Amino acid sequence: MKSDTQLQTDIMDELKWEPTIQAAEIGVAVKSGIVTLSGQVDSFAKKWAAERAVKRVFGVRGLTEEIVVKLVNPLIVKDEEIAETVGKVLLWNSGIPQHRIMAVVQNGHITLNGDVDWKYQKEAAEDSVRHLNGVTGVTNWISIKPSMPAVKESEVKHRIEGALRRNARLLLASQKIHVESTGSKVVLSGSVGSLAEFEEAEASAWSAPGVTEVLNNLTVTG
Repeated sequence: MKSDTQLQTDIMDELKWEPTIQAAEIGVAVKSGIVTLSGQVDSFAKKWAAERAVKRVFGVRGLTEEIVVKLVNPLIVKDEEIAETVGKVLLWNSGIPQHRIMAVVQNGHITLNGDVDWKYQKEAAEDSVRHLNGVTGVTNWISIKPSMPAVKESEVKHRIEGALRRNARLLLASQKIHVESTGSKVVLSGSVGSLAEFEEAEASAWSAPGVTEVLNNLTVTG
């Protein structure tokens, strides 16, 4: 297991490696493998990119994010303009069901509501608006309501376990992941070696048809 000092160094190097952000704007503190990011950036996209960069680093067991988004004058956009742009972006994204998502914008912060059939559609909606000028944050309250017939619990469990075994990113970790299915809810337990594996396992579970909730109880051992 890495020491906190080594992990901090690795994270700072990864932030410098990420071309979309200025690493000097971000502070990094580490305690027992739990990372805290601080600092100030001029867009929500940069804040998100910093978070993703940290999650790529092996040894990170958890992340607390305290980065502040403060827009500079050329990037300040009225809420009405952001809302209008969000509506158009969602409409033009072929991966998102039309007329099922509503966006509310307040002080540059976008809140998404509505429902979709799949988790990837919920994520696609957020991805579509995250990089817009003037956005200071995104809250995604979109719910998952599959329109397809229910799938047997045993079948859901079997399909997810198969997906975990096939996943090259979970080649070793899949043996330590346990899957339970109750109705449309899936529970993951066991252990993985990194936050990247933690998220990859959860993404695999969400890909099962009929799933509306995934409770990820995996432990990151680092």
